[in-house]
Amino acid sequence: MNDTAQPDFAALRQRLHAYLQDELLPFEQRHGIGYEDRLPKDTVRALWQRSRELGLYGPQLPRSLGGAGLSVSQLCLLKDDVAASGAVLFPHVLGDWGGPARIGNLVKHATPYQVENYILPCIRGEKGACFAMTEAGSGSDAASIQTRAVRDGDDYVITGRKHYITASAFADFAIVMCVTDPDKGADGISAILVDLDRPGVTLSYDYLPMTGQHVDADIDMQQVRVPAANLIGGEGAGFRIAMDRISVNRLLHCPTMTGLARQAYRMSVEYAQHRQQFGGPISRFQAIQHMLADMATALFACDSMVMAAAALADQGRDVRKEASMCKLFVSERCFEIADRAMQIHGNVGVTKNHPVEFIFRRLRLYRIVTGTSEIQRNTIAKEILRA
Repeated sequence: MNDTAQPDFAALRQRLHAYLQDELLPFEQRHGIGYEDRLPKDTVRALWQRSRELGLYGPQLPRSLGGAGLSVSQLCLLKDDVAASGAVLFPHVLGDWGGPARIGNLVKHATPYQVENYILPCIRGEKGACFAMTEAGSGSDAASIQTRAVRDGDDYVITGRKHYITASAFADFAIVMCVTDPDKGADGISAILVDLDRPGVTLSYDYLPMTGQHVDADIDMQQVRVPAANLIGGEGAGFRIAMDRISVNRLLHCPTMTGLARQAYRMSVEYAQHRQQFGGPISRFQAIQHMLADMATALFACDSMVMAAAALADQGRDVRKEASMCKLFVSERCFEIADRAMQIHGNVGVTKNHPVEFIFRRLRLYRIVTGTSEIQRNTIAKEILRA
């Protein structure tokens, strides 16, 4: 992806590259950090705060909250950069796992009390956050959640179980989608801030995604008392808040995919030029050349598509259709790039926890998370037929 932005953004991007190459990658190498290692919270929090010191943590936030006020297009460039860097811990650098990316657009709905106790500590890297909507029986059907929140005086009492919640392993609190009025359907869903150390809250780590990364957990809540002041945006506003977050969030997953695919592509070019077979590098074989050509072409198409959709988002346009198109196309094409990278690397590429093998697993996951490819096709079709 090309940098077409103003000089201060170019300086920020250069600072990001320097941090990745001069600090984060050497740190990972010194400590032998692998893709599937479980990291202590204090290590993660130190990483958040270092990124914050460098102006990299939550750069999309407005300057009034300590961010850089980046556009969606600029954020896409940075997300591609960190994912392509080869750093194991790259999702923590910009605040994707537990940081400002988790609180989404809550800033415009939050009360002063919520800003002081939840939003600002998250922005400062002092607390981690997660967004808890998915349940075992309501993955794609978000409006069918069963977690209940019942008003009792100055509190809500919450009972329910959230499933496969991303970044919950690093979180101190969750934005929990609850049913406050079961007779109103989606209009009866509310968003409530829940501290994960409250009595009645239990996190369980009974499964691992195919990436082997310790990021997700189930959040079980049994008669959990939460102050009514933790309600975000009023009763019944939760589903709208969630849907407002989802379109741009889907789009912002895409540069992470392209970054990972870019790393796999670069490694494949280098490997093809140096791997010797039958008296010369395998890059001289047309079969290898065609795979590299297809990979480069797919990356160009993905980059172009993501930046076009990001430009629309920056204009304030509703990008529901375009975000779903990007999520569908990019997730499938980038997985194909990883598949070809594995083919080029041969037995090296299928070795457990080799970067290409890990990227293959990670990119396969992206065809499921934040809405499956089938859900994206449904959304695109609805928008087409509504026009």
